Amino acid sequence: MSQIATGKPIPAFTATSTQGEISLDSLRGHCAVLYFYPKDNTPGCTTEAQDFRDLYQHFVDAGCQVIGVSRDSLKSHTGFSDKHDLPFPLIFDDAETLCQLFGVIKMKNMYGKQVRGIERSTFLIDADGVLIREWRGLRVPGHADEVLQFVRDSA
Repeated sequence: MSQIATGKPIPAFTATSTQGEISLDSLRGHCAVLYFYPKDNTPGCTTEAQDFRDLYQHFVDAGCQVIGVSRDSLKSHTGFSDKHDLPFPLIFDDAETLCQLFGVIKMKNMYGKQVRGIERSTFLIDADGVLIREWRGLRVPGHADEVLQFVRDSA
């Protein structure tokens, strides 16, 4: 169950990423997009990462950081990031700390079997650490553009 709610402060967290340690305190002063995705190097997740990569400078220009999160290892994230020239950090959440905090672990159907995995979700946190918008169970096409538009409209 999610421990967060729109309009409420995000509980403090610290996580390891491809660009070092990230904490809620390190995000203060800028808005931040945390996008949770199921798995490195899968078609939908690759497209989503590339979409955020291609719009990255627009997010930065709007005063917003972009951070990807999945349960894959740091080694997997580093290879994925290098392969696709991702300028933003990828958090590896192998203990599911952030996944549990944001309530993104769901039972999903994969090839007729029930599996436990990350529901593709995105969260926008303001400069004060308050959740201002969430997108859950989303589709990849156009999503990064939608998030960027919301960031620009709420600036």
